[in-house]
Order: sequence, then structure tokens, then C-alpha cells
Amino acid sequence: MAAMADFRSYCRPPTLDPAEIRLSVEETRHLVQANRARPGDTVVAFDGEGNEWVCGLAETGRDEARLEVRFHQKARPLPYVITLAQALPKGKYMESIIRKATEIGVAVIQPLESERTIAQVKEGREETKLEKWRAAAVEAAKQCGNPFLPRIEAPRTASAFMQEPGPAYDLRLIASLHAGARGLKAVLENHLRETDGQAPARVVWMVGPEGDFTPAEMALSRSCGFVPVTLGPLVLRCETAAVYALSILSHELQHLHAAPPAGG
Repeated sequence: MAAMADFRSYCRPPTLDPAEIRLSVEETRHLVQANRARPGDTVVAFDGEGNEWVCGLAETGRDEARLEVRFHQKARPLPYVITLAQALPKGKYMESIIRKATEIGVAVIQPLESERTIAQVKEGREETKLEKWRAAAVEAAKQCGNPFLPRIEAPRTASAFMQEPGPAYDLRLIASLHAGARGLKAVLENHLRETDGQAPARVVWMVGPEGDFTPAEMALSRSCGFVPVTLGPLVLRCETAAVYALSILSHELQHLHAAPPAGG
């Protein structure tokens, strides 16, 4: 993939081979007013699904910028898929978590309402909240050059999420302050032993609210195949825990998927 341009814009053109791209009002204002792009500048437009169009900024109207497409490129996705199942924190911390998760390359974000969750999404406000979260993901993707946007699901209860069959995860992890939780490296080593060295390709990590998941939720998670993982001896705020958990998981998966398979 080409080096990241100074300017990036999110768009969903109707075809993969457009001759030109016209940006929305919001993207135009961000590109021209906030980032001060000028005609002739290179702009990489992306659709959040790995498609990128390297363009030249042709016109900068007040509410619509026109990009002339030079060429199209398709980014290669990561060899693993991470789902973050995050208990809703108070305030705007969820937006911060989504930004960081996007920068790390998380594929799916599932907001959760747990027994100790204080923040609740009010009935009838789900779509408004989702739009804010998706906007935060777009901002982060533009900043870090990630051509893939995470899929952000509507909030649901932690217990319902645990018990749903859902996708066939290779590994189910849950951050835990409770006794008996193991380090991530030990959990991954155990997985490799049980799968003849096959690195996990689909991993879900649940991160709880302030105060962690309740003992009842932890018991339910174990019955549903989740492995409790410690994030160290200190008690982390939920937004710190999410970034920490995703960072070490991403690092380990990059290493595992870069290594040759056992016996290969």
C-alpha cells in the first residue's frame, strides 16, 4: 500500500472505478476548512472496506469538494479478526475507546450493558448514539490511515452476548480481576498446544465496566467458553483496560500469524 497521504476523506462512491468523487458536506468541511487542503493536493478517499482511491483535489466549493481519481487500490485485511465486546463506560469514554480500537485494527465493536454498567443508552436514542460512535471511528481511521472501519453493533446485555452462538470464535477472552485469571501469553500458548500450533484467526475480548463483571457474569462467561485473562496487578479504568487488552492481543496475533505454522 502506498504511503499515507496528508489528506484522507471517507466516502462511499457508487462504483469501484469512479472518474471523480464528490465529498459530503461534512467531509468537505473537514478536508478544506479543518485540514486546509487546496486544489492540486493529493487526497486518499476510502470507503471503510479496504478500498482506497488516490485522487487530486480538483474543486473546493463551500459545501462540496470534487476529487479527480488517479487510481484505485485495495488494502489487504489483517490475517485475524478481533471483536471488542465493551461494557459501556460513563460519559464520552466510549468514543475514545472506539477511536483507539480503530487505530489498533479491531474489526467489530459490541457495546454491552452489564450488571454494573451505569451508563445506559436511552430507548429511541440507539441510532443517534451509533452515528456518534461511527463518526468517531471515521475520524480515527482518517488520522491513522486504517482503510477498514470497525462494524459497531447496537448495545446489548452482556449475558445475551455471552450466550449467543454468534460467529465461530477461535478464542473467547474476558478481562478479569478475579482470582484464577491467567496472562494472555499463557492462554495463547495453551491454545496453540490444543490446536497443533494453529494461530487463532477470530478472537473476541470482553472488557467490563468500572468494578469489573460480577461473579455471576464471570461464572456465566466461563460456562460459555470465555477464558479469564488478567491485565496485570493494577486496577485499570475501563478505557485503559480496553486499549491495553487490544494492544497486547494485537501484538501477539501479529507475531503468531507472521510465524510459519508448526511443522511447516
